[in-house]
Amino acid sequence: MRTDNGQGLNARKQPQQARSQATVDAIFDATIQVLLAEGLQRLTTIRVAERAGVSVGTLYQYFPQKQALLFAVLQRHLERVVSATEAAAGSAHNATLSAMVKAVVAAFVKAKTENLDESRALYAVALELDSRDYVREVQTRSRVALEAMLKTASDAQFDDIPTTTFMFMGALAGPVRSLLENKPPPSMIRKLRGQLESLCLGYLEREARPK
Repeated sequence: MRTDNGQGLNARKQPQQARSQATVDAIFDATIQVLLAEGLQRLTTIRVAERAGVSVGTLYQYFPQKQALLFAVLQRHLERVVSATEAAAGSAHNATLSAMVKAVVAAFVKAKTENLDESRALYAVALELDSRDYVREVQTRSRVALEAMLKTASDAQFDDIPTTTFMFMGALAGPVRSLLENKPPPSMIRKLRGQLESLCLGYLEREARPK
């Protein structure tokens, strides 16, 4: 089912009214439920429609194929993550490095782990769809938000903001990616936020110059 960088996977139409949006939300939630219950390979539009309580014809009004549906669900998930990151970064302008890291890490970890099974299922979807272009678009938004934040740090400045931001993003995403690919014990998941704060802040403090 691999596709070429998400090409041709856009929804057929966008919901314009509250009732239509509720239908699409029900379809999205049903897709997650089927993914978790049946797995990616057994997911079909018929199973999703049945779980959502809509006809297959209604589903096809919005999503012309299974891949388009999966891509839309993945978009919704990643939009939540990047929006949380952007909001946290924006709220931390002119703060100390420590406060910046706490804000961004808290938002990112919450967005990725508050429903860990869903995140794992959609991580597999991202790999299957090969949606690299869209993922790069999301990463660019995060990078821009984090760069803008770091430039305003009240207690530090950086000689190479783009490189520093790139490494910061890698430090954030790497452990979370490993968590999605594996199944660490609950105790490790509970410690993730604090460990990520130490990792990211340690790097940033080493690269920073006093302001």
